[in-house]
Amino acid sequence: MNFNLTDDEGAFLVRLARRSIEEYLMKRVRIKPPAETPESLKVKRGVFVTLNSLVGGVKELRGCIGFPYPTNPLVEATIESAIEAAVGDPRFPPVTLKEMDNVVVEVSVLTKPELIVVSDPRELPKVIRIGVDGLIVERGFYRGLLLPQVPVEWGWDEEEFLSNACMKAGLTPDSWLLKDTKVYRFQAEIFEEEEPRGQVKRRVLR
Repeated sequence: MNFNLTDDEGAFLVRLARRSIEEYLMKRVRIKPPAETPESLKVKRGVFVTLNSLVGGVKELRGCIGFPYPTNPLVEATIESAIEAAVGDPRFPPVTLKEMDNVVVEVSVLTKPELIVVSDPRELPKVIRIGVDGLIVERGFYRGLLLPQVPVEWGWDEEEFLSNACMKAGLTPDSWLLKDTKVYRFQAEIFEEEEPRGQVKRRVLR
């Protein structure tokens, strides 16, 4: 993939995500894109915002929501994803303002997902790159997405990555072996706070 965001632009998005959440929790308002938003962040891109609580120095997922496809300007999608990650992730209760003191904010900017075409589904593990690719699995009305950092964090191999993406979609783990299951891959530029409200760094997975 071609990385086309600078570290400063990544830091802008992470700080914007945090500000969006905290303003919403304090005032129940959705902030507007800042006037100083770089032009590069007004381009339509997919994005996910991940919130991790720091518990004894260990990260625990607290929320993750985003837009897989480039349907909205990146700056607007980041604001919306951040707020929804904080208060709209059905897996967790809404984040409180006090909790944000212990939450690390991470922003993943996605490339456009591409369908993986193979002659035999059993070939899929050979064309997936752990630490580079994220996955979307689709079958009928079911769809599940896992970001590139997830298999790295959990120590999965390629088959485990595919199986867990299927389960995220509500499918059986081996559904990726069925010919009418579609598997897409994408890449991500990932930026995260080193600590709550701390410096922002680019996250390198491999």
